[in-house]
Amino acid sequence: MRLPAEWEKQAFVQLTWPHSDTEWYDLPHVLDCYVEVAKAILRYESLLVVCRDIEECKADMAARGFSPVGVRFVQAPLNDTWARDHGAISVYGDNGEMCIEDFVFNGWGLKFGADLDNQITRNIYRQGVFSPDVKYLDMRPFVLEGGSIDTDGCGTLMATSECLLSVNRNEYLSQGRIEARLHEAFGIQRILWVDHGTIKGDDTDSHIDILARFCSPDTIAYTSCSNPDDENYAPLKAMEEQLRSFRTLEGEPYRLIPLPLPEPLYLDDYRLPASYANFLIVNGAVLMPGAGSDLDKVAAGRLQEAFPDRKIEIIDCRALLSGHGGLHCITMNYPAGWQPNQ
Repeated sequence: MRLPAEWEKQAFVQLTWPHSDTEWYDLPHVLDCYVEVAKAILRYESLLVVCRDIEECKADMAARGFSPVGVRFVQAPLNDTWARDHGAISVYGDNGEMCIEDFVFNGWGLKFGADLDNQITRNIYRQGVFSPDVKYLDMRPFVLEGGSIDTDGCGTLMATSECLLSVNRNEYLSQGRIEARLHEAFGIQRILWVDHGTIKGDDTDSHIDILARFCSPDTIAYTSCSNPDDENYAPLKAMEEQLRSFRTLEGEPYRLIPLPLPEPLYLDDYRLPASYANFLIVNGAVLMPGAGSDLDKVAAGRLQEAFPDRKIEIIDCRALLSGHGGLHCITMNYPAGWQPNQ
């Protein structure tokens, strides 16, 4: 098995579309954001939209002046819309065959209802949205969310111990057995366990995709905090120190690119988990979640250093923070060759 890096050539990105029964605060503004994300993706590659009702979804788009030319729609029951976590994870088999792995999604450690989302991948696979050459691999009963892992595509997996070792995911397994499952599922050589780093307001148990991301086999962009008075300062500083101790497979220190922590954003008195590390890599570009301040441009400049050959696009994703997630969280990418049948 080989788990490809996100910067490898892609076929399409999946969005799972919100509707009136999903638990979104201020749904109209959330739908505005989804449309902007959809438009941005389509500038670079194809888009798959999973939705409760196709005509309802198209009406949402039309009301926002978006004509979904080139969008593939598929209908499925759903609880929520976090495609990164309920979507399939793509791997290459030992002989290069294309596979999707379907893990258990249990609502981030039994925090939220996920009975329908847990079936989305199997549901859409049976509807023929992938190439006939793509094999379906049932990874149950192992619990895993796509946002909890990141890879360099060369055999290294990065994840937080807080999330992957949490008691309400795979509590029946020891750390050693969890590591063995990850090695088997993804064909990795090693796991870089990030033992520190939290962002206030996050309810995923510290998904790696809001904390630290591979940008190349030797480069990691990570969330940093320079304000000692910020409640996120201590855990993010501890994470930074641990990242400095990590080495590439060749034994060299990683090139570390700090991304500023966005200025605090609140919903009532609840601090929202904003992070520029929650970016999405697509063909030829990086889509970065904007937080509506001058720091957006600072973060975009840092990402341009990490991705000199890609365009950095900022999309205002503050509406998504009301659901405690961001741009990477609502998307799932699939490699070239996985394209849906038309």
